[in-house]
Amino acid sequence: MDLKLEVVVLPVSDVDRAKAFYEKAGFRLDLDKTANEDWRGVQLTPPGSACSIIFGKAVTSAAPGSAQGLYLVVSDIEQARAELVDRGIEVSEIFHDADFFYHGHEAGEVTHRLQEQQRLAGPRPERASYGSFATFSDPDGNGWVLQEITERLPGR
Repeated sequence: MDLKLEVVVLPVSDVDRAKAFYEKAGFRLDLDKTANEDWRGVQLTPPGSACSIIFGKAVTSAAPGSAQGLYLVVSDIEQARAELVDRGIEVSEIFHDADFFYHGHEAGEVTHRLQEQQRLAGPRPERASYGSFATFSDPDGNGWVLQEITERLPGR
């Protein structure tokens, strides 16, 4: 049985502001539907992705900005970061984790950790797949991670 992730719900406080941000970031608008004055849904898809995001009015009860560690996989971290910056998106500098594994949270956000992560400047020196990152947030603080993957692990 195949199980395919199709949509991720994002909690936002201002639907139009979020829509403008994601369109500016290059996401494709798939749907902007208002059922009545109490409900509106907006769906967008990142370039090249099979999974979309949806947000809107009365779409979720989660606190705006509470979605964290949303990964966007890219084949060239430097090019992806530069494109987002050119589009006016504030993106962190490229980094890698001292222990190779970055789990999408800033230090101190997660209270139960096996280990603290340590960001080191620049891409992973050998540019190994899964090893280089950059982060950005939408206007509400929903947190995104760019991760460079040039070769998938076996079984993917």
